[in-house]
Amino acid sequence: MPQTIHRGIKAMIDEANAEIETVSAADAIKAAQDPGVVIVDIRDPREIEREGKIPGAFSCTRGMLEFWIDPQSPYAKPIFQEDKKFIFHCAGGLRSALAAKTAQDMGLKPVAHMGGGFAAWRDAGGPIEKWEPKKKG
Repeated sequence: MPQTIHRGIKAMIDEANAEIETVSAADAIKAAQDPGVVIVDIRDPREIEREGKIPGAFSCTRGMLEFWIDPQSPYAKPIFQEDKKFIFHCAGGLRSALAAKTAQDMGLKPVAHMGGGFAAWRDAGGPIEKWEPKKKG
């Protein structure tokens, strides 16, 4: 028997977008120059390897987000304890809306997400650098 989903992804993204700040790619390009701003890339490492990354962006996969934000977590990352603004992005702006909402709900502030994601950054002429995973061995 098929599952009945009562609250789908579209509703979740709409709810997130109603509660978080969305910045344009052009504004994110300017904000990335501010030392008080952290651009957080929540894409999968394979996406980053394939498409490149925003120079200076902090990579945090969506699956580890809550664990890296929570200072009580054994996986907490010091960057999320800093007094900075966090702008989340993904490939197209859907996952980052959910990530920013989650971070905001956890108490991280201020947070925003970049509308249109990495594609919008690229299309707006934002700088991109090649990224290669660390070699094991």
